[in-house]
Amino acid sequence: MTSVETAPARQQLGSAHGRALAIALSSAAAFGLSGALARSLLDLGWTPAAVVAVRIFGAFAVLLVPCILLLRRIGLPNRRQTARLVAYGIIAVGGAQLCYFSAVQYLSVGVALLLEYSAPILLIGYHWARNRKRPTLPVLLGAGLSIIGLVLVLDLRDGFNLNPIGVAWGLGAALCLCGYFILSEGSDSGNDVHPLLLTTVGTGVGGAAVVAVAALGFLPLAAQTGSVQLAGVAVDWWLPMLTLILVTGVFSYLTGIIAVRRLGSSVASFVALTEVIFAVVFAFILLGQQPASIQLVGGALVLTGIAVVQRREPAA
Repeated sequence: MTSVETAPARQQLGSAHGRALAIALSSAAAFGLSGALARSLLDLGWTPAAVVAVRIFGAFAVLLVPCILLLRRIGLPNRRQTARLVAYGIIAVGGAQLCYFSAVQYLSVGVALLLEYSAPILLIGYHWARNRKRPTLPVLLGAGLSIIGLVLVLDLRDGFNLNPIGVAWGLGAALCLCGYFILSEGSDSGNDVHPLLLTTVGTGVGGAAVVAVAALGFLPLAAQTGSVQLAGVAVDWWLPMLTLILVTGVFSYLTGIIAVRRLGSSVASFVALTEVIFAVVFAFILLGQQPASIQLVGGALVLTGIAVVQRREPAA
């Protein structure tokens, strides 16, 4: 009798978990699209800092009016919520991108990404120390498969330069990415921040941080107008820029926060590894960059590792 009564509840829980995974994959796909779109603007003469600043500030501008309407309904955030908002903007939005772009000045893009996406492993250690609960063997196995797959997807055969300064920046990006998942999580203290408010303030603060660092001379700011090539078609520069703002800025951060709150930071961080796979796919579709066989094998390993982790480490 009990099993009959609990079957609908289990089915509902499984359905909710499936929807959460779909949201997480949508967020990863949106983030993964940013590489190909940004590449087209970089080839036109934009600097990385300029692409990031316009993308983040553009998202902030799009979300500002809806956020103001939200605040009129729910009221202003309290002190703890405000601290969370500022920390999210500085660490998760601005810090992660500043550290990554600083890393690529000393390392290859593949190595810098590999260091940044060591975040899921760091999160396992964080939750282990915080909750005093040792991760299960399947979770560790899934983590290992995902990281090995990530190495293959990034295809580091052209070189593995480990400049210590670049490594430090890459690990800083990993820590900031951990901050993104932790700060996106819900709170048991009743100080949850609405995803719209968190994204709006986060992009505003993060964009200001990027511009401030660029203004100090650490990152160059330059942009050009003209046409770019996407999927073999010449389009105006504003089309990839608008897509960067709406899809890889507004949509990706909003859905990312929702996914983390439904899956938990540990599982969501492993699902986020698919961003690299989506980046390879979009680079093939939009830029004509043919993936190597080793990258396809790596993608299969990443997906296998994620499947193992999310089945053995369900969100509370």
